[in-house]
Amino acid sequence: MDPEIEAMAAVSAALEGLDDGARARVLRWAGERYHVRIVGASTTPFGETTTSAEAVAEVTDDEIAAEAPSFEHCAELFAAADPKSNEDKALVAAYWLQVVQGEEKWQSTTLQKELKNLGRAIPNITDALTSNMRKKPQRIIQLAKSGSAKQARKTYKVTHEGLVYVQGMLGHGE
Repeated sequence: MDPEIEAMAAVSAALEGLDDGARARVLRWAGERYHVRIVGASTTPFGETTTSAEAVAEVTDDEIAAEAPSFEHCAELFAAADPKSNEDKALVAAYWLQVVQGEEKWQSTTLQKELKNLGRAIPNITDALTSNMRKKPQRIIQLAKSGSAKQARKTYKVTHEGLVYVQGMLGHGE
């Protein structure tokens, strides 16, 4: 079987059970990840919609930050993103610290403090961050660990893919 057709079948199966918003986020992520965007939809004489794809240069983290909607309070960001899972809550709070507050790196204690202030504390912030680090591609990376104990302070950063994912949650590009 043709590898391209197999890939299309896999994508179709993966998107089948998702709502429109989730489909848009997945497709946006895929476009960003593989440096492709869809341009110029048109209709054929037979009523079929066609599009063309073109390779695009990777969007930088600074460009993502510049495109980000403006939020005065973390609560406004949470209301717009509406994260459901603990890993998404952690990622949105990290986005707040990194993109809106301008923190290049941060610690989980700072993140948990933001979440507590919103009334959205996570029972185990480390598990939520680890879950984001296990995603492929990673949404969060650990930059450093100070101390040798399991509970040592760790410093993190949201990756490019994590920034794109949160922007998808915000409906950017839909």
